[in-house]
Amino acid sequence: MELIEQSAINTVRVSSADAVQKANSGHPGTPMGLAPAAHVLWSHIMHYNPQNPEWPNRDRFILSCGHACMLQYSFLYLTGYALSMDDIKNFRQLHSKTAGHPEYGLCPGIEATTGPLGQGFANGVGMAIAQQYLVSRYNKPGFELFDYSIYSICSDGDIMEGVASEAASIAGHLQLGQLVYLYDDNHITIEGETSLAFNEDVAERFRAYGWHVQSVADGNDIEAIATAIENAKKEKHRPSLIKVRTHIAFGSPNKVDTASAHGSPLGEDELKLVKENFGFDPGKNFAVADDVLTFYREKGKAGIQKEKDWNALYQKYKIQHPADAAEYELFSSGSLPMGWDNDLPVFKPGEKGIATRKASGKMLNAIAAKLPMLIGGSADLAPSTDTNLEGFQSFSSDNHGGRNFHFGIREHAMGAILNGMALTKGIIPYGATFLIFSDYMRPPVRLAAIMKIRPIFIYTHDSIGLGEDGTTHQPVEQLIGLRSVPNVMVIRPADANETVQAWRVALQHAGGPVAIILTRQDVPVIDQDKYTKASALEKGAYILSDCEGEPQLILMGTGSEVHLLLEAQKKLQQESINVRVVSFPCWELFDKQNETYKQNIFPKHIRKRLAVEAGSPIGWCKYVTDEGDVIGITQFGESAPGKEIMKEYGFSVANVIAKAKALLQQH
Repeated sequence: MELIEQSAINTVRVSSADAVQKANSGHPGTPMGLAPAAHVLWSHIMHYNPQNPEWPNRDRFILSCGHACMLQYSFLYLTGYALSMDDIKNFRQLHSKTAGHPEYGLCPGIEATTGPLGQGFANGVGMAIAQQYLVSRYNKPGFELFDYSIYSICSDGDIMEGVASEAASIAGHLQLGQLVYLYDDNHITIEGETSLAFNEDVAERFRAYGWHVQSVADGNDIEAIATAIENAKKEKHRPSLIKVRTHIAFGSPNKVDTASAHGSPLGEDELKLVKENFGFDPGKNFAVADDVLTFYREKGKAGIQKEKDWNALYQKYKIQHPADAAEYELFSSGSLPMGWDNDLPVFKPGEKGIATRKASGKMLNAIAAKLPMLIGGSADLAPSTDTNLEGFQSFSSDNHGGRNFHFGIREHAMGAILNGMALTKGIIPYGATFLIFSDYMRPPVRLAAIMKIRPIFIYTHDSIGLGEDGTTHQPVEQLIGLRSVPNVMVIRPADANETVQAWRVALQHAGGPVAIILTRQDVPVIDQDKYTKASALEKGAYILSDCEGEPQLILMGTGSEVHLLLEAQKKLQQESINVRVVSFPCWELFDKQNETYKQNIFPKHIRKRLAVEAGSPIGWCKYVTDEGDVIGITQFGESAPGKEIMKEYGFSVANVIAKAKALLQQH
């Protein structure tokens, strides 16, 4: 190893420990052990341009073990990203770019928000799937536009988490050869040595998944690490795991290979010993020698020319393949083609009705040809969630251009993979399962909301109305759980036409994930010639049916329960009771409307309000006021035919009328 490289690696170690010590919070040991492996990536392997972190053909780097974020921040600063030494010194402080775990959109060069272990691992799989779809659609002979790799550093904690197992399984199955993961095998977790709870043969486990596996015995051997990565890059049909034996807090005389170096600062005295050990002045903090900074900045500048070469190639591509280039530029900008929504399905009222899950499937297939970057599927439930794109092939190991994705029974990984896909510009990903199983994917839903990215989650079988499957499959608390997550837009359409509009809104939304909540059972199609058109869904809540004169009562609801409100309104009007019916498919959209609109829907002086929704009533108090009530569910369901259990739990026209009259009789 050249002297400058050893000095550079030690600088990363010391500056990372300095930042944690100054913050009096963080994880110093892992960056110290991983510095050589990360050095190889940032100085010898990866293609990136600090002046343009969004260069489309850059290699992606994900620090799945996000607690080691000072490692990444150090390299971002040293290689020339828009990160200053003051930002490094401001680690973990209020409004800092350098948060306690890497955050997408907060610090330049961060590809994904990581921290909850295993999520970054699975995000990378989603990025690889998206990359392969771009390759299949846009690469042409002589124009390898998208040939980047996805690199990740993951820890024992990542490997232990179930989401990583799910994601590793599907990555091996799909032969995602552009994945290169370095496994930080340091034998330490917060509680002590990994042997306390973990003694499996990780290498053999990943071989069983279909991965290409190598081992590097010494985490300080940068030549061996570089050779292993180059070998991994040559393996085109298997994802690669490189097991690197490191030592947490390497260079610390008293804390190397100890759990105390994992989640706490080294301490001033120990940090001075580390600096002396590496030849640094123990009295100086955040010392970066000029030759080290020059070394890394030159590595960063190399990416400028790489992007220039790519841009020149892309200009030639635009001349020879103008339609493909225009399509890519359109979708990667976040825009949709003109006229994509000109011929959306329109459903007419009929005797039988249609389940909103089936209406969703018809909508998907109506727009699929116009939106070639719309790619997704379900967790082994496509026939039940109606998410198959008819006439399009499946994404498989033999066909990375297929648009129907089979996640298998891996809901947690599905959510995290969708996030990785959504982090790739130009891709519009969706994934489906039953609403009850949204519990299995809450971590990636939350992370999508934090990152403000827009995967589309389709959740069907949305209430006790699904019937005979019973308590285990009937969601009660899931709706309010999703609504409680900031930046998540939850839409529960009332009928087939609202479902079409839910998709229209979802595809045009920015700033967070969208969850579309759909029925298993058939629901009546609301007559748009008689009532307000479903396009009003974009306001979140709207007057579906009003009365002559001022309302005495406002009925509001979502999903399959809205038709009960319309029937109740008819009967109440026959008794000269003026009732307004409000369809309320999306709280988040309604809350964004101006006060004038809100007051038009819910005048302050009309205090008698009744909300009806087959889910937890928590949250409806915001809209029904202290003189209102909610017909909801505060217990688990049971196994019975859907219509019977809905009636048993109070979701009937008769009960809506009874509750409405009771409210009107109250003073």
